[in-house]
Amino acid sequence: MSKKDSKARVTKKDSKAGVTKKDPTAGVTKKDPTAADGFSLRELLHVPGGKTVDLASYDTRETPAGPRDKEAGLAAMTELATPLADLQERLWAASTAGDRRRILLVLQGMDTSGKGGTVKHVTGLFNPSGCRVRAFKAPTPEELGHPFLWRIARALPQAGELGVFDRSHYEEVLVARVHALARSDEIERRYDEINRFERTLAADGVTVIKCFLHISYEEQRDRLLKRLDRPDKHWKFSVSDIEERALWPAYQQAYEIALERCSTGHAPWYLVPADRKWYRNWAVSRLLLEHLSELDPRYPEADFDVAEARRRLLEQ
Repeated sequence: MSKKDSKARVTKKDSKAGVTKKDPTAGVTKKDPTAADGFSLRELLHVPGGKTVDLASYDTRETPAGPRDKEAGLAAMTELATPLADLQERLWAASTAGDRRRILLVLQGMDTSGKGGTVKHVTGLFNPSGCRVRAFKAPTPEELGHPFLWRIARALPQAGELGVFDRSHYEEVLVARVHALARSDEIERRYDEINRFERTLAADGVTVIKCFLHISYEEQRDRLLKRLDRPDKHWKFSVSDIEERALWPAYQQAYEIALERCSTGHAPWYLVPADRKWYRNWAVSRLLLEHLSELDPRYPEADFDVAEARRRLLEQ
C-alpha cells in the first residue's frame, strides 16, 4: 500500500492489463474485469514481508486508487457485483469437475475497524450458498484442548467456496501477545506455525487474502461513542472495549510484528485504510476481484453428448 507521501504508486499497471481470456467450453471471450483500470490494488496495499512495519506512517483515510468519494465508492461497489458473481459461479462450477481451488478472506483489525461490516457488504455481492463465514471468538474449553490451529482447520472453505474469517488464527499472536496469555517463546513458534499452515493451504488450492483493516485511534473513539449514543447499538458495546483501547500501543506493535513476520508470497497481507467505511468495503471487494480474475476459473466441459441430449428433448 502507498504511504502518505507515495501517491505516485497509483500509476503502476497490472501486469495482466489488456489480456483477453477465452473460455473454450463456453465459446465466449472472457475479459479480465480489472484490465482497463490501470492499477493493481494488490500492489498498492501489499505489505512486504520481512520488513519493519510502522503503522503510524500509513494514512487511515487514504484512498490510494479507485473511487475518491462516498458517492463514487457506492457506485463502484455496485459495478463490482456482476463480475464477482460471474467469477464465483465459475469457481463453484469448476469444483464440480474436481477443481479444488477456493478463496479464504481473512479480516483482522482493531475493535470497530469494521470486520463485521465488511463481511456484510462484501459477501452481499456473492451467492450466499457458496460462502462460508466464520467469526472467531475466545476459544471454547474444547478448542483449548487442541493446538491453536485446530479450530481454524475445521472452518476452512471447501472446494469452490469463498471462506471469510472475522478474526482468525492471528488472534493467537495478537491478543495472546498483548495479554501475555502464552510464553514469549511459544508466541514466537506460532509465527512459524502460521506460515507453515498457510503454505499448506496454498499448496492445496486455497488463495489466502489477508486484510488488516487500519483505523485511527480517533476514529475508534468516535465509533465507540456512536454506539453509546444509540440504544439499538448498545449490544455491540462492552466496558471491556474501553480497557482494550487503553492497550492501543501494545496492539499496534503486535500487529506490526504479525504483518512483518507473516506476509508471504503464498499468503500476503494487505493494509486497507478503514476510516472511510465505503472505501474499506470497495477495497476488499476489489482485492477479491483481482484474485478471482487471476484464478480465471472455467466452466467444465459437458460429460455427456450435448447434441444427443438436445435431440431427445426435442422429440418429447
